[in-house]
Amino acid sequence: MSSSAKTAPYGSWKSPITSDLIVAQSISLSDVRLDGGQIYWLEGRPQEQGRSVVVRADADGRRIDVTPAPSNVRTRVHEYGGGAWTVWDGTIYFSNFADGRLYRQAPDGSAPRPLTPEPPARDRQWRFADGVIDQRRNRWIGVREDHSLGGEPVNAIVAVDLGGDREPGHVLARGHDFYASPRLSPDGTGSHGWRGITPTCRGTARCSTLPTSAPKACQLSRA
Repeated sequence: MSSSAKTAPYGSWKSPITSDLIVAQSISLSDVRLDGGQIYWLEGRPQEQGRSVVVRADADGRRIDVTPAPSNVRTRVHEYGGGAWTVWDGTIYFSNFADGRLYRQAPDGSAPRPLTPEPPARDRQWRFADGVIDQRRNRWIGVREDHSLGGEPVNAIVAVDLGGDREPGHVLARGHDFYASPRLSPDGTGSHGWRGITPTCRGTARCSTLPTSAPKACQLSRA
């Protein structure tokens, strides 16, 4: 067996091991959730053009893709995304990356049903993230980033009807530049907002919001 050596300038040698080869089968796992004794998680799949899929493991260990292709469970809220889906009683509620819409995926395997309207244009979407299910009022509560009018996006905490009226959401809290982690409490909802974000993240406010009203209290704290 013989081989011929090749001489090339530093940095120009071509390796047969490419970056595409390395990541082609490297599935990422994140956002583990429990619901009704079953485990759900999010898989990022490079071999499917980076599509993110909600996967469920049954009690017997079977792995089932819950969100079908071409759905891509991902959001661009605040640009870095996160919190693109939640599960309640076997039903998945997720943001689809292609159109920014919020969808409901029933456990019977039927096609995902949109809960919010189509955007006016691809670059003028409503983006949704960080959602929780308000079962008593039959609605999804979470962060909405509104790009529909162009210019600077408007952030808010909104409620989206799970009945499928396809409205972009009823505003529960607004007026801050940043919202994150809305969570339900026995007497209403809680949200965290940043007013006037600065490079050092100074000037933060924590607000309490009633289910059907504007914020009732904001406590301002400075770093």
